[in-house]
Amino acid sequence: MTRHLVGLLGGLAVAASMPPWGFWPLAPLGVILLGLATSDSRRSRAITTLAFGIGWFGPGMVWMWFLTAPGYVVTTLLFAGWHAIAAAVSPRAPAPRAIAHTLIEAARLVAPFGGVPLATIAIGQAGGPLLPLARIGGVLLITWVVFHIGLSIGGRLAAALDRHDDMPSWAGILAGPLVAILLASLAPTGRDIGSAMTIAAVQGGGRQGTSALEVPSRLVTEAHLAATASIPADGRVDVVLWPENTIDVNGVAFVDSAQADVVAMEAARLGVPMLVGVTEDVSTARDLELAANDGRGFVNAHYVVTGEGAADGAYVKVRRVPYGEYVPLRDLLESLGAPVGQIPRDAVAGAGPAVLDLPDGERLAVAISWEVFFADRVRDGVTAGGSVLVNPTNGASYTWTVLQTQQIASSRLRAMETGRWVVQAAPTGLTAVIDDRGRVLERTDVSERRVIVHEVRLREGHTWYTRIGDRVIVALLGLAFALAALSARVRSRA
Repeated sequence: MTRHLVGLLGGLAVAASMPPWGFWPLAPLGVILLGLATSDSRRSRAITTLAFGIGWFGPGMVWMWFLTAPGYVVTTLLFAGWHAIAAAVSPRAPAPRAIAHTLIEAARLVAPFGGVPLATIAIGQAGGPLLPLARIGGVLLITWVVFHIGLSIGGRLAAALDRHDDMPSWAGILAGPLVAILLASLAPTGRDIGSAMTIAAVQGGGRQGTSALEVPSRLVTEAHLAATASIPADGRVDVVLWPENTIDVNGVAFVDSAQADVVAMEAARLGVPMLVGVTEDVSTARDLELAANDGRGFVNAHYVVTGEGAADGAYVKVRRVPYGEYVPLRDLLESLGAPVGQIPRDAVAGAGPAVLDLPDGERLAVAISWEVFFADRVRDGVTAGGSVLVNPTNGASYTWTVLQTQQIASSRLRAMETGRWVVQAAPTGLTAVIDDRGRVLERTDVSERRVIVHEVRLREGHTWYTRIGDRVIVALLGLAFALAALSARVRSRA
């Protein structure tokens, strides 16, 4: 029982390393506690790690409670259970266990329903010294380093307390992480192209924790028009960025709507393009790159609107939020009496590259809201030529700031991974500007009406991570785990 309580405390420490609490040393400390509580018994290891996972994901995923309490409980137990399985099937030694837990975190990037990469170890390290590792190995390298160091030190402490001779050596503990840190300091970071762009990120303001049913879309649009009206037409701004879902049109294509005309008038006043978030019916939308669909859903798009009144290009969100923008297993859940009618239509995914092209030829990488948690979407936009990443988002429906602050941390990770500046715009917060080294240069508070005007550097080139992505990292981890498991099996038979 004591081991299980120590595991639970370790998980709580990992959760406390993440925003909004955000004290990064608590993650390695939490994993040290997990390593200290490790038992020779596979069953005991699994139960201890299950407790660790509950302590980790319970607070880290608490934002889900306000959307779906059953989903929150299931998700917490599912992810904790995956880590418990990793602890049970892995050899007891810290090195293979660290790899096994990292592979579980890799699985969370893609499953279930496309992945739920929140409350990750890496999110808790966005404000710490391990952040530069992202430019060579993304979030998985950061995750492995934390698990490797934590489990190894915990194993060493446990061996010392039990007076065992098989404690991990300090060389074995530190060699891999130190090599990774050295490589990160030498690896390419991308480069400035010698020019800049001034972006006005608009936050219309309003009460947090409200749904689209509670706040008419007209009020959201008016709030952002009012905020945009405060921007002087003095030629200082190059682009205006609105958040996701700030305009909702029905029965007509956005390009033909009254809302498009109003936005175009504001773009004409400022003499710059405006990037605006639009929800519209798929049956009336025009000239959008969409996945196969039955014509009955809606699209979540971001349009470039110019002063000439033209919707000059758009990007449609590819990574949709499960049970937020579409309902997986809808028919099954409906037969079980689940309230799937709260989301009567599914969003149709986009099929285009993650970029927006401005009238002057500049190309921006774009990740709409949820997509910024997925490194592959951002990597897609950067490898397609994006010189800056824009992240229009909408966290208005989430109570508290757990999700919003984790999103800022994810944007910091994406900035480091790609060597690009990030501009995030949200209707009720948080809106922020992050430089290519992952530093938050400016950020709004929740619910305030504010426009952040900031010059961002345009950049090109690649980091190692943008060249290789996660698949190579996963393959190397899988190979290393297989070799470690084989070695442990050979030793056990000797």
